[in-house]
Amino acid sequence: MPDHTPAASSETAPDTVLRLACGMPVAFERVEGARSVSVSWMLPAGAAHDPDKLCGISSVSSELLLRGAGSMDSRAMADAFDRAGAMRSAEPTIRRMTVAGTTTGDRLDDLLGLLAEMVRRPRFDPASVDPAKALALQSLASLKDDPQERAVLAARLRHLPEPYNRSTYGDESGIRAITRDAAKAWWDAHAVPGGSVLAIAGDVDPDTAAARLDALLGDWSGVVPDPATRGAPARGYAHESDESNQVQIVVVHDGPAADHADADLERLAVSVLSGGMSGRLFTKVREERGLCYAVHASYRADKDRGVVSSYVGTTPERAKESLTVLMAELDRINTGDVTEDEFRRAQIGIRSRLVFSGESTGARASSLAGDLASLGRVRSLDERLAAFEAITLEALNAYLRRRDPGVPTIQTLGPTPLQD
Repeated sequence: MPDHTPAASSETAPDTVLRLACGMPVAFERVEGARSVSVSWMLPAGAAHDPDKLCGISSVSSELLLRGAGSMDSRAMADAFDRAGAMRSAEPTIRRMTVAGTTTGDRLDDLLGLLAEMVRRPRFDPASVDPAKALALQSLASLKDDPQERAVLAARLRHLPEPYNRSTYGDESGIRAITRDAAKAWWDAHAVPGGSVLAIAGDVDPDTAAARLDALLGDWSGVVPDPATRGAPARGYAHESDESNQVQIVVVHDGPAADHADADLERLAVSVLSGGMSGRLFTKVREERGLCYAVHASYRADKDRGVVSSYVGTTPERAKESLTVLMAELDRINTGDVTEDEFRRAQIGIRSRLVFSGESTGARASSLAGDLASLGRVRSLDERLAAFEAITLEALNAYLRRRDPGVPTIQTLGPTPLQD
């Protein structure tokens, strides 16, 4: 077995982080008592990598990955995964394509072999291309019946710089222009070890799995850098007309990047705002005033930026007041007025979510891969829990008083605009 080079990791990292002979880092976490094992493989092939005139090629490719690889056609591939007792998926995000699988520990060798075939030798059969494009077009058309998702995508389009403001749905002209040769060439250029990460959690022996991966990927090569940003985002207020009896309101502002020292403070602040039915937004916007049927906030962080998104779904008659109250609450928390009760509830909520996710091998594999991609290292569940336990109420309020959310983006979708 080749000598593996330890990748950068903290002392409290899970079992092992190794760098394979091909250069790709792999994280392993053995979960005691688990009989399942999950693999999360992130490749530099998300929507931000789509060519400008072929937006949607990552979405179409994700479907084609599931329709045959190597000597297996679509049916044979499905049968092979069934024989391995494995579930599989291929899902594009903005930055990456995630290929994932779960099976029992004694079938991990089979699963790794099948996933390697999917990534390195997909067939992209000509007969499968049109059905894959049709599914992508159907997903795009389904947005007409999902006003909330349309509002979220419109807000992202104006808040982030190109090409990180794109939708994973692609666009109609780009999807229709995709050919089999274009999709195959694009995938071959982006399915490379440089920029990829892999994580395995559950019933796994790291040395055995690393040897299997080296045998499968030893001659793999290539690198894909992150796409460069282009232009400045528009931000500000915008409205999309939609003749319905609902109004969708999305407010987006900046947050810390994943590796920033303030990232956990931001997660805790957003948990105060939207940590369940006791969160500020639910209490102030929905319960006390009855302004909306849904309200929540979330924080997403990557290696070079973070985004906090707040959402309200309401009626045209209550939309303007809903936006006013939402913005007031987003402003108020920046005064650093979080109470002891709010702080404790937010901490308990985050702890519960972390513990629950730690009991799923799929969630742990995804979390480890995400850490490798955005931080360059991995964090154990105990490390994550300890970091939140170490935060004090005083530290959180001090952070909120110096917090800089940047220029916000406000997107509404409904019958009439809410601002001039």
